[in-house]
This record gives sequence, C-alpha cells and structure tokens, in this order.
Amino acid sequence: MDSDYGVPRELSEVQRKRALYQPELPPCLQGTTVRVEYGDAAIAADAAGSHVISHAFPHTYGQPLAHFLRKTANVPDATVISEHPTVRVGVVFCGRQSPGGHNVIWGLHEAVKAHNPKSKLIGFLGGTDGLLAQKTLEITDEVLSSYTNQGGYDMLGRTKDQIRTKEQVNGTMASCQALKLDALVIIGGVTSNTDAAQLAETFAEAKCATKVVGVPVTLNGDLKNQFVETTVGFDTICKVNSQLISNVCTDALSAEKYYYFIRLMGRKASHVALECALQSHPNMVILGEEVAASKLTIFDITKQICDAVQARAEKDKNHGVVLIPEGLVESIPEFYALLQEIHGLHGKGVSMENISSQLSPWASALFEFLPPFIRKQLLLHPESDDSAQLSQIETEKLLAQLVETEMNKRLKEGTYKGKKFNAICHFFGYQARGALPSKFDCDYAYVLGHVCYHILAAGLNGYMATVTNLKSPVNKWRCAAAPISSMMTVKRWSRGPAATQIGKPAVHMASVDLKGKAFELLRNNSTSFLMEDIYRNPGPLQFEGPGADSKPISLCVEDQDYMGRIKKLQEYLEKVKSIVKPGCSQDVLKAALSAMSSVTETLAIMTSSSTGQAPPL
Repeated sequence: MDSDYGVPRELSEVQRKRALYQPELPPCLQGTTVRVEYGDAAIAADAAGSHVISHAFPHTYGQPLAHFLRKTANVPDATVISEHPTVRVGVVFCGRQSPGGHNVIWGLHEAVKAHNPKSKLIGFLGGTDGLLAQKTLEITDEVLSSYTNQGGYDMLGRTKDQIRTKEQVNGTMASCQALKLDALVIIGGVTSNTDAAQLAETFAEAKCATKVVGVPVTLNGDLKNQFVETTVGFDTICKVNSQLISNVCTDALSAEKYYYFIRLMGRKASHVALECALQSHPNMVILGEEVAASKLTIFDITKQICDAVQARAEKDKNHGVVLIPEGLVESIPEFYALLQEIHGLHGKGVSMENISSQLSPWASALFEFLPPFIRKQLLLHPESDDSAQLSQIETEKLLAQLVETEMNKRLKEGTYKGKKFNAICHFFGYQARGALPSKFDCDYAYVLGHVCYHILAAGLNGYMATVTNLKSPVNKWRCAAAPISSMMTVKRWSRGPAATQIGKPAVHMASVDLKGKAFELLRNNSTSFLMEDIYRNPGPLQFEGPGADSKPISLCVEDQDYMGRIKKLQEYLEKVKSIVKPGCSQDVLKAALSAMSSVTETLAIMTSSSTGQAPPL
C-alpha cells in the first residue's frame, strides 16, 4: 500500500462528530434482497443522433431502465435476487475532487459487506494511473473510519483521470482481469462517465466479466439530464460559496465603497453561479448561457455592469457584488473565436511566444486590446477536452478593469455623479473543493454507493447509479439504474472557417435551462437584487438544527422526478389494458381509440419537432 493513501486522519471535534452520523437508506435499499423491475429499453433524448449512438454502442445501447423496489412493493414480474455470491469490486476516483466522494465508497462498502461478508471492495490509489498500474488498497471499516462524512478524495487520491485511448482502455481491462473484478465503479462527472460507457462497451464486446458502473459526482452540477437531477458535491460547493459571497455582501454593505467581482467554479455551465445567486442574493450575476444566447460582447457586458453601477449611485449606493461564472470567457462570442484560433495554433505546434504574431487581423486586434495578464492566461495550453484553462483566466479582473475605465470616463464627462469606482476581485474555487460535505451530499452519496451494489447484483453493465425525487425526504427517494448511453448526445461544432465536424457520442455538460423555473426565479427577483441590497446569508454547513436539511434551490423549484413519471405512465398504460379488453363495450373502445389517437399524434409532432424531421403519416 502507498503510505500516502488510506492513512487515518487526525480529526477535529467537529469532524469526529460528523464521522458518527449514519445516513438513512430509502426503503428500496433496505434488507439483503435486491428487487429489480425492468422498464422499457431506454433511448437517447438526442433522437437525431440516436443512430450514431446505437452504432457506437451496439452492446450497451437500448438496455432497459432498472427500478429497485422496496420489500412490500406489489410488482409480480419483478426480479428477486436473494443469492449473493462472493464478489470483488474495484472503485476509482476520476475527475476533480468533489465533496461527498468518500461517502459513495462508504455506501458501496457497506452494501457489499451486508450482502456477503466475504466480498471485497478494492480501491485504486492515485486515480486512473493507479488503476492502470494496479496500485490497490482493500477498503475496510478501519480504512474508512476517519473518512466517512468528510471531504476530499485523499483516501484514494486522483490523477489525470482519463481512460480514453486504446492503450488506456486495454490497460484497464488487463487490470480488471488480473484482479478478477466482478465490477468497476467509476466516480466522476461527464467526461469520466463517458469513459465509463466506452469501457463497458469494450468489455462487453471482449466478453470481459467485469461490469462497469458510473456514479454522478461533480461539483459543477453539469451532469444533469432526465435521469440525473443533480450531482454529488454541487450542494456543498454552492452552500460554502454562498456563505463566502454573503460575507462579502455584508462587508460591501458595511464599508459602502467597494464593488466585489467574484468568479465561481463551473467550467462551461453556470449552475453554481445561478444557485449561489438564489441563495445569497448578490446585486448581479452574469450567466454564460444568457451571454451566449444574446450574443453579448465583452463591451455589452461592461456596459450592463456600468449602467447598474450608475443606477445604484443615483440611490446613493456606491457598493455592490457581481458574480461571474468561470466559463464566461468561452460564452463571449469574440473570446470564443479568439480561443479557437489560439488552440488551433497550439495544435500546429506553434510556441506560446509566437502565437500572437500568427493570429488573424481581427483576433490580433482583440488580443492587443486586452491587458497583458489576460493575454498571458489566454495563451495557456488548452485542457485535454480542448477547452481553455478556465480556472487560470481571471475574467473577474478583466471586467473590473474595463468597468473602472468606463466609470472614470463617465465621471470626467459628468454623466456619472457617484463616487470613484473601487473594485476588489476574488476567485472562489479551490477553497470549496475540499469542504466538509453537506448533510444532503452525505446522504445522496451514501445512497448512490448502495445503488451501485444493486446494479452489480442485477448483473448490469454500462449503467449509472441514479436517485430521483431528491427534493423529498430520503424515505421517498427513488433508486434506479439508467444506461449511460441513453444520456449521450452527438454534438456538432465548428473548428475554424467552414469546418464542421460531427463529434463522437458523449455525456455532455448540461447548460442552465433559460426556460427553467430556477432561472425564472432569478429573473423575477433580479431588479430587487440589483437595487435593494436584500443580501441573504445561509450560514455555515449544519448537520442539525436550522438549515441542516436544506437542499439546492434550483433542485427544489423544478419538477424533475423523471423516474416517477415513467412509472406513472406505465401504471396508466396497464390500466388501459385492464379496462379495454376484448368484449368491452363499443363506447369504451371508441373512447380509448379516440384518446390514444390524439395522444400519439401529439407525441409524434413533439418528437419530430425536436429532431427536425417530418412526423410519420
């Protein structure tokens, strides 16, 4: 065992109290019998790309949804699994550390041992590098003792987190076969679960006995779809950041002379910024999705902020707080195009020192306009997914500088009569990644760990552990497994002038829904947030008392129980079958035909509009 991993932590009094907390299990996961109800074959929501996905995943696309049922459920055709042979399960952390990750392993360990004490859970040390090198640590109660309900990924660690190339995939298969693993559980976000789906497909094709299971764990909250309501870590990150933002809001209100520009983690989607705005009520939040949809330039955004500063100054308010998502720079059209040129030159092997001299005239003009610190950051080599190193690009400082320049100009012209503009910039990122997880994330992660075992017991491959109806109490959560391939889309994007490519199927980041209820709630309150300083402090994370059971606002305002709706639809269809049988009256038959005809026509039109195809005649 590597001496840096799995060693007992020195815990504070608060951490020791936390370690004693035992998360609750929903009724469907209690006991030592696994009950599975299989639904219909799951298809991809991206109907236009479904043929590409099915072609790329012939062994794992079109598998059925699996619902895990409580002992008292009256489902005659459910599969009941009461025999649990000894199994060997591997688990690996992939992607950036996210609060709650350790509880996934804790839940999985407890489920594995509860169903057969002789079974073993094996952790890979150092992420995917450890997986390929077969560096392992057997997970035991002793190893887990100081990691339950704690933050970080340090029990096992993580590295570059990639299982993508043919060599990496084959190396992973070799490790699984050498260690005789019945299952490999991959804990991570969109990229990691895309890799998990590809692994599952390759293993199935090669008739490798190891089943692959994915778990939705990412602090960005961007692994969202009809099966996944939110990810482990998102609630904690938003609560921790919201408290920091609220502290800054109170400082701004007290000093009455500073504007704070705060950049938040979130990569290409602005879920963290949206949730933090709903929790802490800053004066402004600029969402990348809004900027992209409205095609706002950097100057448009600057003018918006300047106009807000001026409007507040007219009410004798010379302070404020502005939230900016990490991925904003890629949402601004001219910056996105500039970054694509820079990345294209990186791809051709041009050195950082020579890139600026080889930019097109318009890109060069924009590049030269920017402050030196931003130029240097934009030239950094892109990430493995071809995106900019967003955590290193200080967009908040750029905007603060542009706003200061414009406000000073207005001050000289006499169009602005407020006080001199003063800005303070912050990046709230890494300090939240290792945070102690919220009670919700502890519960959610622990339950997902148990679901992973149920997936293994059912013999499923290429599935993600899912829990829905999360805004309800734990005893009403629905636990299921959904094929990862059914969460995939096929993205089309441009790279350079007139160069269009069709991407490979992948689980892609979900953007903030500008038609969703969470965004609507923000927009309905944006004017009062801007002008009235109704700052709100949710306070520190709690396990008991007020706030202990709070959940993300953006989760609670949406009606997302997709699995529950699927079940309800199945119940209605069964009722129709039971009522409309040969021998029923003509009136009943006519009513059923009329209703079903209307429903099928409506659904055909809806599905054709989403794919751009004409509905069938």
